[in-house]
Amino acid sequence: MEKNYAGILGIGSYVPEKIVTNKDLEQMVDTSDEWITERTGIRERRIAAENQATSDLATEAARRALEDAGIGAEELDLIIVATVTPDMIFPSTACLVQDNIKAVNAAAFDLTAVCSGFVYGLAVGSQFIQTGFYKKILVIGAEALSRIMDWKDRNTGVIFADGAGAVILGVTSPGCGILGIHLGSDGSGGDLLKVPAGGSRLPASMDTVLQRQHFIYMNGKEVFKFAVKIMGDAAIKALENANLSAADIDCFVPHQANMRIIQSAAKRLGFPMEKVVVNVEKYGNTSAASIPIALDEAVKSGRIKNGDTILLVGFGGGLTWGASVIKWCKK
Repeated sequence: MEKNYAGILGIGSYVPEKIVTNKDLEQMVDTSDEWITERTGIRERRIAAENQATSDLATEAARRALEDAGIGAEELDLIIVATVTPDMIFPSTACLVQDNIKAVNAAAFDLTAVCSGFVYGLAVGSQFIQTGFYKKILVIGAEALSRIMDWKDRNTGVIFADGAGAVILGVTSPGCGILGIHLGSDGSGGDLLKVPAGGSRLPASMDTVLQRQHFIYMNGKEVFKFAVKIMGDAAIKALENANLSAADIDCFVPHQANMRIIQSAAKRLGFPMEKVVVNVEKYGNTSAASIPIALDEAVKSGRIKNGDTILLVGFGGGLTWGASVIKWCKK
């Protein structure tokens, strides 16, 4: 049986209204605007309101993607939410979104691959489309990382933020849509980026709370070294899967973790920064949401046009990584 081509039919994103600048953080932790900007490229980030959970951010992004695709929620067959900040351990955030948008015919589940989550979600969703098992799939990357950030830790508290991005996957014309994907993991590096407590290994207790073990821990130096190498490796393998080279790419949309990591990856792949989508200065690192937010901005601004070949690359805790090559042919 000839397989379908899977591509993006609609896209949308949402970031909370509250802006926290580097100057604001100077009042909260021993840091400075200059220190943050020099090391990360981040100048401000969005933080969810007290009454906003991850499902709320995801729901708004989903509604915008549905509107962009021109379809109703009842047409969805599946909802995948990539997140490490679910509203609760269960039910899944995807089920909460399913109810919020009234996607009455959709199955739903969450996927955890940290900052690589959206690319993982694209890979999983595209298989259902290509085999014909499903026709319309909603893939969301959504995070409320402010809920698990230690604002007293200047190595992590200045980096992470909140937001959501969503796409509708469906059948596209031959030669359009997702052309190549590469996914990978290395669990031996799991301790480099993690939230130690709150699971079955270290259940929540008075001790884990007092020891601040429910917040993000990151070995920044080692994660930086890993990221610089793996961004290029993953991109090259995805390009090989698509039978393309870096010269064929019109626009590079990397995970928005750190400006220096983005610049290093672009240099290795031979991309001038004019080809690279960067919004880390406005939104910080929103983990699984960063790539779809950046992609949505690039599309809505006209930077990505029909017929362009784009490259998405993410890396994150796990350790995980993923890359996807897409021929943008949205009608």
